[in-house]
Amino acid sequence: MQTQAQVVPIRTPDATFADDVLSVIERDGSLRSETDPKLPQETVLRFYRAMVRTRIIDGQLERLQRQGRIGFHIGSLGEEACILGSAAAMRPNDWIFPCYREFGALLWRGFPLQTYVDNMYGNADDVVKGRQMPDHYTGKPYRFGSVSSPIGTQITQAVGFGWAARRKGTDEVVSVYFGEGATSSNEFHTGMNFAGVMNAPVVFLCRNNRWAISVPSEKQTGSATFAQKGVAYGVRGVRVDGNDVLATYKVVREAVERAARGEGPTLVEMLTYRLGGHSTSDDPRAYRAQDEVEQWRRTDPILRLRTHLEALGVWDESKEEAYKQEVEAELKACVAAAEAKAKPSLESMFDDVFAELPWHLKEQREQLLGGPRAKDHH
Repeated sequence: MQTQAQVVPIRTPDATFADDVLSVIERDGSLRSETDPKLPQETVLRFYRAMVRTRIIDGQLERLQRQGRIGFHIGSLGEEACILGSAAAMRPNDWIFPCYREFGALLWRGFPLQTYVDNMYGNADDVVKGRQMPDHYTGKPYRFGSVSSPIGTQITQAVGFGWAARRKGTDEVVSVYFGEGATSSNEFHTGMNFAGVMNAPVVFLCRNNRWAISVPSEKQTGSATFAQKGVAYGVRGVRVDGNDVLATYKVVREAVERAARGEGPTLVEMLTYRLGGHSTSDDPRAYRAQDEVEQWRRTDPILRLRTHLEALGVWDESKEEAYKQEVEAELKACVAAAEAKAKPSLESMFDDVFAELPWHLKEQREQLLGGPRAKDHH
């Protein structure tokens, strides 16, 4: 383990306020009139509630993992604004391809919380039938692709999907999330090149949260920014304050509309910060200074939006507490229901492999179901 003196120097939030980074919400909660997307007040309140709900779910799932009740969780602490703002900017007919922190985006699209919690437990009602680790969800009815762990693979999948939409003549746009670390993957370069050449209607959503597990962003690239990586591929690159939900919404919506008009893909660098560990399997104290985290904590996207809403007089402490209690009660009920459900059936592992099950798998299924089995084990 590194000592504090060996830890990489502090990355301050000041870069988020650079001239080339679009923002809307000032530090005091006021809005910049020249960049304000002028959304209805109820929409902004909905953004805030979704961000708070996401954080409450995150905290409870981490506690459940520590108690041994679920095996794993990968959260979005500190990144709620860039995830929710970008998801909200997508139109209902557009598709989203996730990385692995975007459960808030799926819930925003209407995915039932119970179904998400069932995935965390891998029970009989899990949409992926317990075949993947927790947080590997999917929601085809919600136009939301499936999570897979290999770095960057969703990028080429999204580009192919977008290219297919263009060939079919629809105006569907595809967005794809990834961390800044994925810009070092083969899939990023292949996807960017293909999208640029084919003019695919894709919005590349790079969550620059400063850390790819334990690798800091300045060791990830020699480029001054991640947005400029689009230049070589003929892809427009823009930077946005990812801790500002209104700014994120504005930039991504403009990119979506541009793609829908046939004007090509956009790479959006969303500047944010991962306040927690990479996952429940990670201890970030081993590689980063706590002083750095505390500086970023003061730019918390939820506190920032709440400051704005309180200045408008539409949110206060009593509303905050009432809403938190509502979400906590909903989540508690979902957890209780998930824990009471059965495990996926043994025979279900043979489903969804072939349209018609071949003879040798039928034989294996019969042997599995009829053979000896240890008590209480699948």
